[in-house]
Amino acid sequence: MARTRPQGPRTPHGPRGPGSARAGSPASDEEAGSEVLSHCSSASEGASPAEEAAGSEAVGEQGQEEEVEDRLKEHMDNLLDKSAKTRQVALQSLRLVFSSKILSEFLLERRLTLTDSLEKCLKKGKGEEQALAGTVLTLLCLQMGSGPEGEELFRSLKPLLISVLTDSTASPGARQSCATALGMCCYIAAADLEDLVSCLSCLEGIFSPPSTGEGGSAPTQHGPLHCSALQSWSLLLTICPPSHVKSVLDNCWLKLPLLLSSNSVVLRILAGETIALVFELAQDVEEDLCHQDTEFLCAQLKVLATESNKYRAKTDRRKQRSIFRDILRFIESGEYQEETIRFGLECMYLDSWARQRTYQAFKEVLGSGICHHLQNNELLREIFGLGPPLVLDAAALKASKVSRFEKHLYNSAAFKARTKARSRVRDKRADVL
Repeated sequence: MARTRPQGPRTPHGPRGPGSARAGSPASDEEAGSEVLSHCSSASEGASPAEEAAGSEAVGEQGQEEEVEDRLKEHMDNLLDKSAKTRQVALQSLRLVFSSKILSEFLLERRLTLTDSLEKCLKKGKGEEQALAGTVLTLLCLQMGSGPEGEELFRSLKPLLISVLTDSTASPGARQSCATALGMCCYIAAADLEDLVSCLSCLEGIFSPPSTGEGGSAPTQHGPLHCSALQSWSLLLTICPPSHVKSVLDNCWLKLPLLLSSNSVVLRILAGETIALVFELAQDVEEDLCHQDTEFLCAQLKVLATESNKYRAKTDRRKQRSIFRDILRFIESGEYQEETIRFGLECMYLDSWARQRTYQAFKEVLGSGICHHLQNNELLREIFGLGPPLVLDAAALKASKVSRFEKHLYNSAAFKARTKARSRVRDKRADVL
């Protein structure tokens, strides 16, 4: 704040008479100029180092934002380049930026241009380019949110996503990306029940095609496409109205246990989690699933929870047993293993299968950027009930960070305590209770 010299009471006439200090005289102008310069110099001298640092930091952040926006404009222009390699590099760069930053205001003005470019990549591109375009489309919808802009984006590209997804001649990677994009965009921006039902039907046709043969058993050869379709289908199931949940229980309930015999450990786990989600939704709509098929299902889950076949990878067996124990415990007793997710100074609790499925879907799309979006993305905070984003000053942010030395001390103490506890258990002389 500028410091000014105290002024005495003003008198109509000075010692040299009323005409000696006219505003238009050269002497008075020079005196006024020197006084302004002295004020400016005193103001600059009076600025504290903290204020100067804050000002330079603000200028630096503004410069970084402008640089990021310039690069984004360049990447968006490169989406129309004739070289497929250039377009793929641009899509990869957009995916990284969209997943790690909040750019809603910047993209709002350019969403139509970007949507047209992504549509051309999906239509005319091949393989990797189509897969990247589907991922960038999902992130763009996440940036736009559930308002009119997001709904317009979903409505304009929904037919194209379904077309690529159901095209058996398209590359598996492109179909997988479109399955994820269809489910995520519908979850975020679908306003009509018709859109939701049509997307559910399309995804169901991918992971549970009509069975062939007299036995009626589903084929066991599955890949990432079926996993993405099932994950998107179960995500949309969490926002279905009770009336449609009942129809799903009537029509699709018997198809899910068939996927437990798949050769893919990822699909087996997804199928088990989806079965638990269906049980949870059935409890919410007060539907009873306790019949003879449930008894057979529990027996099948017990086998998967204790499987020790050597032809399966050791890590796959360990992961499968752990998850299916939780699934079986929930179906038999209704007990859910709660999980805590920490990000910054906040945390949230995954206390249901629906909430866990939603978090896993967003985490798969955002990757390492999930924490940043949970802190700053209004859409995600609304979905998980986190309230408006926290506004923290520099001091609070600095206080929240733990130094490397403190982390080392904490890990050392935890390791020592864990070693002592295990030693007592392993000691042959320990009392057996």
